[in-house]
Amino acid sequence: MNTARMYALASATVLMLLSACSSTFNQAPVIDRLPSRNLEGGMTASTDGFYTVKAGDTLYAIALEFGHDWRELARANNLTDPNKIFVGQKLKVEGFGGNTPAAAAPAVGTGGSDAVVEVNPVAPAGSVKPVEPPKPIADTPVEPPKPFAATAGFVWPHPGEVIQPYKAGVNKGIDLAAKVGDPVVAAQAGKVVYSGNALRGYGNLIILKHDNNLLTAYAHNKTLLVKEGEPVTKGQKIAEAGQSDSDRPKLHFEVRKQGKPVDPMEYLPAKR
Repeated sequence: MNTARMYALASATVLMLLSACSSTFNQAPVIDRLPSRNLEGGMTASTDGFYTVKAGDTLYAIALEFGHDWRELARANNLTDPNKIFVGQKLKVEGFGGNTPAAAAPAVGTGGSDAVVEVNPVAPAGSVKPVEPPKPIADTPVEPPKPFAATAGFVWPHPGEVIQPYKAGVNKGIDLAAKVGDPVVAAQAGKVVYSGNALRGYGNLIILKHDNNLLTAYAHNKTLLVKEGEPVTKGQKIAEAGQSDSDRPKLHFEVRKQGKPVDPMEYLPAKR
């Protein structure tokens, strides 16, 4: 076999192999081996209600993601210092929040060393007239007091135009155009569960908790006017708009239902 024919045969063999490989590659299925992720781009809990702390996490951010007051989260996990959590630590983030029924008080005079029996002094015979026993008081159900009075519907926290809408996995709330110093008001009655600037990306932040498993968040403020634990009414001024941790003056507003970001436009009234 001459040299030219050998080269021709070798070239034909290589072409056949490349053709076969190309056909195999085109037919091969593509398998996504990446771990599953929360579509909102947030944190996810395990099936038993725990979250594993990752690098960069803070207790405040975890509380916001799962819809808790950070103090409740700290108590549920026996944390004395909210700034001391570590990577790999498992925190309970579900199955608590003040919904455990209180223990009933023991009935008076039912026995036991701690039973209390009221004893009245005995008066001399004939000195006291018989007293008619008091009539029993009808049982009247008493509604437990609420920490704040929520009213129907939300109000806009700021009248500025929406410059960035809510988008799942991209923007967890809406951004409203604002000027530095503009008033920011509570969209609904609630209690202040966070007032500070420890959450990266939010600047000076107010978080309110409401009575229907909702949180609202107000970010990038210049001045915070309410303190943690303080009740607020709907429409009350809680902050002044600013540019903290933001590229421009604006108000970032979030609504979270049981920790999950939802579109605030579903709660806000239509603008006139």
